[in-house]
Amino acid sequence: MTVELTRRDEFAVITLNRPEALNALSFDIVGQIGNAIAAAADTDARALIITGAGDRAFSAGADIKELYDRTLAEQKASAHRGQRLFAQLDDIPIASIALINGYAFGGGMELALACTYRLATPSAKVGLPEIKLGLIPGYGGTIRLPRLIGEGRALELVMTGRTVEAEEAERIGLVNRIVEGDPMEAAMAYARDFTCYSLPVLKLARESVMRALDVPVLEGLKIEADLNTLAFQTEDSAEGMNAFVDKRDAQFKDR
Repeated sequence: MTVELTRRDEFAVITLNRPEALNALSFDIVGQIGNAIAAAADTDARALIITGAGDRAFSAGADIKELYDRTLAEQKASAHRGQRLFAQLDDIPIASIALINGYAFGGGMELALACTYRLATPSAKVGLPEIKLGLIPGYGGTIRLPRLIGEGRALELVMTGRTVEAEEAERIGLVNRIVEGDPMEAAMAYARDFTCYSLPVLKLARESVMRALDVPVLEGLKIEADLNTLAFQTEDSAEGMNAFVDKRDAQFKDR
């Protein structure tokens, strides 16, 4: 399999395993990624980490040879399919981390953008170079990137197709952190900063932040109030407040 779903401690790990092609995304591999995301959501994992095999690339993007001689209908259908499969990362009950170990270009960058968090090794290089092929991103890049780094910076990166080094990516908020040492160990340590809390409440918090980007402030405040009320109905909220009063660590049960 060119997409592997494995387990590391309490985490599900999806590995794009095509290092000889810099983990490029063929149409078949995009489908495999979608299946792996759905399968990870059905486990008891506390977070999902997505990475690429080897140390050269997370994913260098589309398999360009597959783009030749496609009808407009075929291209539109594949764009919708890729968007839908990557958007599963918004809906699954656990947060996702893109561990960018090397190149993340085009569709590979769009997969990383769809994750909740992005970590990068010092050698990582990211970008959306589609403009150099006479194309634009089609798997959500032009939608998610401005939400992450702002319209001006997003327009610059999309319309120049330039490569962004890890240090700049961290500075502009494109990645959350540059990680040193063993990348997977660093990713798991990063995840444990939040997976120690109640998974249902974490999902409510993630949903509130994500939905805030799509609605006016007043509507967003109503959504937040509704989700805040749902959090109060969990057993974990009672445990958290009791633990605070008792001056002890909370023992969350994810319910």
